[in-house]
Amino acid sequence: MAAISQDPEKFHDYEGFVEKFKPKRTTDDCYTPPAVFEAVRDWACREYGIDPGAIARPFWPGGDYEAHPYPDGCVVLDNPPFSCISRIVRFYADEGIPFFLFAPHLTVFNIKRCNHVVAGVAVTYENGAEVPTSFVTSYGDSLLRSAPELYRIVSDVVGKLRREGKRPVPRHVYPDAVITSAMLGKYSKYGIDVRIKEGECRKIQRLDAQKPFGKSIYGSGFLLSKRAAAERAAAERFALSPREVELQRALDDS
Repeated sequence: MAAISQDPEKFHDYEGFVEKFKPKRTTDDCYTPPAVFEAVRDWACREYGIDPGAIARPFWPGGDYEAHPYPDGCVVLDNPPFSCISRIVRFYADEGIPFFLFAPHLTVFNIKRCNHVVAGVAVTYENGAEVPTSFVTSYGDSLLRSAPELYRIVSDVVGKLRREGKRPVPRHVYPDAVITSAMLGKYSKYGIDVRIKEGECRKIQRLDAQKPFGKSIYGSGFLLSKRAAAERAAAERFALSPREVELQRALDDS
């Protein structure tokens, strides 16, 4: 079997290679942001008189909700795997265990033996999946209901988390002697005609200045000759109009 090259110049996307083999999380993974869970919990406790101290959370990766010890008087308030939520609800209904569960909004009416609290709020879970979410419960006397307050509360929390989680994307400013496909695409968008001959450029994966940081040019790029670099630099600049040249001359003469 051929040996895999360890040349960092050739194997510059090691992180991407490793990422392919990591297990992918789905909406079945219970990675509910704590602030979202707490908002839902507090609303349900107020709305239905649930004792927060009686809440059981049996769902976690690798957990077995059927074998979970449920003490007398407990209430299950959790985010279960959506793919088997009908079976989960049926289990709690058969066992007489009260529950308030996160549920998939678009198919929530397919879940039987429960009441449906339809919020339809888009929750961004910690695995990055944004899922419209409603709830099913053994509480209340309405088979179907909307929940404007719950929608507002959870939406506010999700919005706050989204704002806090935003990080400025670093803008890589390359020298005039480097060109990328993103740059050429921008020139096409704005009607700038740039042409570089084969003998005026050489393909590169990264600049030497990027090596200490383990960075590379996304999608690779080309190192340009001085002439081509000057053309690239000119493409980034707007030219002064004759009117603006006259204004500039007037400023110099004043």
